[in-house]
Amino acid sequence: MIGNRITHRTADGVRIPGTWRHAFICNGGSYFLTDLFVYADGLIDCWELVTLDEFEQKLRRGWVATSLPEGGRASAHHLASWTFGAPDTWLTPDLLLAEVRDTIDELNGRPDSTARCLAAVDVFMADRTEGNRAAARAAYEAIPETVRHYALGDMDRKDRPLRVLVAGPGGRTPDERGETVTQEEYDAAVSYFEERAQWRATAASRVPADGPAESFAPAVKIYHSYPQRALEDPGKQALRNDYPAAITVGGSTYPSVAHAYWARSVAEPEARAAVVAAESGAKARTVAAAAQRREGWEQVRTAVMARLLRAKYEQHPDLAAILLATGDATLLYDDADSGHWGENGGRGRNWTGRLLELVRSELVAETPSLGVDGLWCDVG
Repeated sequence: MIGNRITHRTADGVRIPGTWRHAFICNGGSYFLTDLFVYADGLIDCWELVTLDEFEQKLRRGWVATSLPEGGRASAHHLASWTFGAPDTWLTPDLLLAEVRDTIDELNGRPDSTARCLAAVDVFMADRTEGNRAAARAAYEAIPETVRHYALGDMDRKDRPLRVLVAGPGGRTPDERGETVTQEEYDAAVSYFEERAQWRATAASRVPADGPAESFAPAVKIYHSYPQRALEDPGKQALRNDYPAAITVGGSTYPSVAHAYWARSVAEPEARAAVVAAESGAKARTVAAAAQRREGWEQVRTAVMARLLRAKYEQHPDLAAILLATGDATLLYDDADSGHWGENGGRGRNWTGRLLELVRSELVAETPSLGVDGLWCDVG
């Protein structure tokens, strides 16, 4: 539940909405009460920014703690420290993970587990078969137990009508009590949902004309690496600028995008040749750094990189397929040497990631099977 706990972080100069909740971090056997930040692009800050899969690993390992031991030492930074006495917790790794997944859906305006349950209820109300009731019950039970009371947004009835409806007359409610539902209770629940549907039908709705502002897919992080040779299955490493994939631009061939970029950054032809001959993209940068920079390089470097990235993915369809497989995800590019090109934990401008997203969009637009190539020509 987001409520009023709204925050954000900035990446690529873009404000990424988020929310937070309290959590315990277990580090070195001690427990620290801290804030767990969840962002719309699928990244979670639990003392470092991690993807959802990485967050799940930290949950399973107990770094993000959902159980607290008797006698364990705990502290809230700069506030207090204490020892746990008869601790009582109700979260589990699965419950917290489910809540975080719901939060990411909610931040993106997508149906979370509660919305999916209510959609299943709508299906049942329209066609009241036992199969549809069973589907609605399964969807209800998929809502994290900690938030089921809020499913209807009704603080008087809480989720009671929902439990009664999915149980059916003579059935048992899906809760700890497992109460048998009477016909009278069931009829009241049906009336509740019928009235609720009428109210919702009169509520105004607005659909953005140009679609969602944010991507649907979780962010993809392209971690810093030093690829030395082409791999049979390079994965996201192939999206690194120094990945060995030769490109030809302006009649010259370069071992990688990094070689081409640094070669074009230097003023003297001799230095340019030395950059091209460097053993790796990292060494190409080192050679270029020692040479005189081309005049006005800062003003043209982004356009140069865009051209080089287009060349890479146009000339290497296998690598283009890897880029296209990222869908509409935000691409976060690590670059330890540059806050201009790298995202660098939210501190950089991430221009490489942004340009990769641009090239990806262009590749999609130029794919005839997607039916948008004609539009691309029209606007070109």
